[in-house]
Amino acid sequence: MGRIICTGLGPGDPDLMSVKSDRLIRAASHVAYFRKAGRAGQARRIVEGMLAADVTEYAMEYPVTTEMPFDSPEYNQALAQFYDAWADRLARLAQTEEVIVLCEGDPFFYGSFMHLHTRLQGRAKVEVIAGITGMTGCWNAIGAPFTWGDDVLSVLMATLTEQDLITHMARSDAMVVMKTGRNLPKVRSALRAVGRLDDAWLVERGTMPTQRIARLVDVDAEDCPYFAIVLVHGQGRRPEIGGLE
Repeated sequence: MGRIICTGLGPGDPDLMSVKSDRLIRAASHVAYFRKAGRAGQARRIVEGMLAADVTEYAMEYPVTTEMPFDSPEYNQALAQFYDAWADRLARLAQTEEVIVLCEGDPFFYGSFMHLHTRLQGRAKVEVIAGITGMTGCWNAIGAPFTWGDDVLSVLMATLTEQDLITHMARSDAMVVMKTGRNLPKVRSALRAVGRLDDAWLVERGTMPTQRIARLVDVDAEDCPYFAIVLVHGQGRRPEIGGLE
């Protein structure tokens, strides 16, 4: 029997990939990765130059991304069929081969591989290699401590309603807001409502050569980059300089 290994690629900079993931990817004969139709795919870009010359690639192209509401029955049905089909295909391949599945960040942290992992249980041997999350790479790129002492860190999806965002933001110290894109105006409005807009940062393509870091208040209202997250630092309990905590 072969197996399926999902390797976490980290936040984008190949140098931030684990040694184990690097070794497995370079030795792989079969590599699968998610991408939007017609695009190279972020995961594939991260490993450019690392794959063996005779590797077989499997581009798992999403049937939909932003063309329809993510909570619509049609969207859910299309993605369910997509994950079902690829789970079947990978399970068959793993009967005799080792397949490496690439995943940005950490596979178990809002990663698409989780949907395959659930469907593959009992059908193939599956291993997951941890990766540095995208948010970790982004807050380190800003260059300031993100949480202090008793700070409560909340990770929010920008796809939530504005009222839900406000509710969670009001009781959080440090915040990460993911899946921004066209939802960025809503995120901006919610942060303004809880008095944290001036504290927010936008990091686009964190740790990559095209990285952009800006205070959210300085970002044009019409600028809604897809591959970006919003960060708000905590300001909690900390040692005084020269003293004890």
